[in-house]
Amino acid sequence: MLCFVRARGSLLLIRKRRGLGKGKINAPGGRIEPDETAVEAAVRETREEVGVLPLGPYPVADLSFQFADGYALHCTVFFADSHRGEPRDTEEAFPFWCAQEEIPFSEMWQDDRHWLPRVLDGDYVSGRFAFDGDTMLTCEMDYRRRDGVDRRVPG
Repeated sequence: MLCFVRARGSLLLIRKRRGLGKGKINAPGGRIEPDETAVEAAVRETREEVGVLPLGPYPVADLSFQFADGYALHCTVFFADSHRGEPRDTEEAFPFWCAQEEIPFSEMWQDDRHWLPRVLDGDYVSGRFAFDGDTMLTCEMDYRRRDGVDRRVPG
């Protein structure tokens, strides 16, 4: 799961220091522990990775990834529109605030440029992506307004 904290038109992003996606820019996130919900994991991982407590996180995307080497993962993405604490560097990540208009997609996973603008615009995204290493092979997305109104035009 991932948790994007938003404040004053900016997103709290990280440069990953280790693990899958090391060196890439993303949001804080990680694995769900046993007996933990996805939202509880979002709060815990954000606190552990950057020292920030996201307040009231809500789901904005449901993403599935399949890698050519057989590895697969599912990710729920959350936004939090308020928080407590100031970001700090940890062994996991270098955090920084980034204006929403200046998101460095060229330094992120290739799928981010497809689904993240939609969720920033108010859509809920369900996405399926296939990768070979860092190269995205396929991208399939369904989306609807988070207020429940489907914006897609048929046909």
